[in-house]
Amino acid sequence: MNILFIGDIYGSIGRKMIEKHLKPLKDRYHINFVIANGENAAHGRGMTEKIYKFFLSQNIHVITLGNHAFDHHDIFNFIDHTQNLLRPANYETTVPGRGYGLYNYNGHWIAVINLMGRVYMNPLESPFHAFDRIYESIKEVADIIFVDFHAEATSEKIAFGYYVDGRATAMVGTHTHVQTADNRILPNGTAYITDVGMTGPLNGVIGVNKDAVISKFLNALPVRFQPVEEGVGQLSAVVISIDSSTKTAQSIERIHLIDPFEA
Repeated sequence: MNILFIGDIYGSIGRKMIEKHLKPLKDRYHINFVIANGENAAHGRGMTEKIYKFFLSQNIHVITLGNHAFDHHDIFNFIDHTQNLLRPANYETTVPGRGYGLYNYNGHWIAVINLMGRVYMNPLESPFHAFDRIYESIKEVADIIFVDFHAEATSEKIAFGYYVDGRATAMVGTHTHVQTADNRILPNGTAYITDVGMTGPLNGVIGVNKDAVISKFLNALPVRFQPVEEGVGQLSAVVISIDSSTKTAQSIERIHLIDPFEA
């Protein structure tokens, strides 16, 4: 089984990269199951129902979120009625939505867990403890356990990877929007990468207009960040190959496409 995970889809360019490149990627890598982080899909912040349905129409099976999950108010109108949209599981139980799901693919049960780090992030329940709690409830059912760990600090991501090694089939990092080159299989068999990277504009600062960001660094004054909406796009992803008989990860391969289209 081959699982494709697409890194943080950002704004209109990110959505266009999905529309143009997802099907060819699925054909090339013989993809069975697709997961994508979509927390920046709506103009760089949040998710709308229209965009959620667009992702489903592109045959993305599960969409994960992160610290911008609730930035767009529209999400409150539909998140409780979805099966395929996940917000971080270590939010309080009173928060709308779900943090993990179980999905049947040709008789294989795939668990997808969305968690958020705490270093330089919102003060949530420990993702380590949250994973333990979820793992105990699904370990007898799930054939494959996939974790999107949305976190800022590389140290927290690496530590979490070792913590779930041998229990999670794969743990991929999101949030920082820059793909790291440390994809590997950890000692106890978990496929790992610190950050998958971003799917969206190439010539910005992690998706935002570069001039505004440079001005902020130069002057330390507040500026209004605007997402880059035209120009060159990039698609960052990983393909994780899993042995269907042993349910263990065999490889994790990075993908980084650059498309010089004009929006």
